[in-house]
Amino acid sequence: MTPPAIRARKGGAPLVCLTAYTTPMARLVDREADVILVGDSLGMVVHGLPSTLGVTLEMMILHGLAARRGTTRACLVVDLPFGSYEAGPDQAFRSAARVMAETGCAAVKLEGGESMAPTIDFLTRRGVPVMAHVGLMPQSVNVTGGYRTQGRGSVAAARVEADARAVSDAGAFSVVLEKITEPLARRITEALPIPTIGIGASAACDGQILVIDDMLGLFTDFQPSFVRRYAELGRAVEAAVAAYAADVRARSFPGREHVFNDD
Repeated sequence: MTPPAIRARKGGAPLVCLTAYTTPMARLVDREADVILVGDSLGMVVHGLPSTLGVTLEMMILHGLAARRGTTRACLVVDLPFGSYEAGPDQAFRSAARVMAETGCAAVKLEGGESMAPTIDFLTRRGVPVMAHVGLMPQSVNVTGGYRTQGRGSVAAARVEADARAVSDAGAFSVVLEKITEPLARRITEALPIPTIGIGASAACDGQILVIDDMLGLFTDFQPSFVRRYAELGRAVEAAVAAYAADVRARSFPGREHVFNDD
């Protein structure tokens, strides 16, 4: 899957998108996903940071390269982290070029609407495919006042719609709509020529994305209201570790089948 192939899916079969940050997980996700996103959410779900703001470009490259080794068919997209692109198009291009060269990803993702449209235009004209991200933008929570639903009320909805149109006009091949109301997501999806990928934005979008650790129950600090748990692997891991600990303390592991003899 390539960025043009993703764009061409507009109005077709819904796009399946998930995050992955390691080679083993990317291999598992790659079997079903159209897009694998190495999201800056890794700061919270992998590194234990309180938000995505502490994620560095080096962290994104490290995990992007790991995910690339496990990806053979999905379109691999890597987030540009906070502080790596907002200063202007030149900074964004340097960051994006480094990410693409060092990870082999197919595209980058950045947050921002009208304010980032000139940067998206600059990048796409220089060979960098961009997935945009509007609505709730986690990198901007200190300005917006937290992780609130966006687009409620005519003024707020018009702002999100303007952001979505701006990134589409600037050349983004798709746009993530995060935590916006269903009627707004439907209007934007119907109006834009590029696919919308929802996260907390209803099935009206052209595709859906979730953080893999949320969906599998591996990240348990909190559960966003828009997440459906498809497994509770965190509990399974806890049970497996407890069983292993009990076997070690009882000296029942390792058993004879795990021991090497002289003959």
